[in-house]
Amino acid sequence: MSQEQKVVLQYSTAFKLKVVEQIERGELTIAQARRVYDIRGGQTIQRWLAKHGKSHLLSRVVRVQMKDEKDRIKQLEAEKKKLESALAQAHVKNLFLEELITLAKEEYDIDLKKNSATEPSSVSTKEKKRA
Repeated sequence: MSQEQKVVLQYSTAFKLKVVEQIERGELTIAQARRVYDIRGGQTIQRWLAKHGKSHLLSRVVRVQMKDEKDRIKQLEAEKKKLESALAQAHVKNLFLEELITLAKEEYDIDLKKNSATEPSSVSTKEKKRA
């Protein structure tokens, strides 16, 4: 009775780099590379790509900045937050005043909105006395 011995394949670094390069250039897909080179492991090529590939560098953003730049960015973000808050408060104040004008018109029949396109409807009493 002979037992079958398990065969372990070890690929050279040069071979791995060749396969990874062909995949990254678009010459082969992972499935095609597995068939062409008879690579049996399901995740073998993915591990090679993660370890030896260059495509993982394309999705990274590396930001190099000076300390004073970082402080300036924080300062600008804080200022932006203050301005957004002030804008929101001004918007609420504007809504309140618009509602106040509407209520004054309804309750007291007073038109507080100034219409600059029309002439004043009446002359003040001071102007009448002068004339």
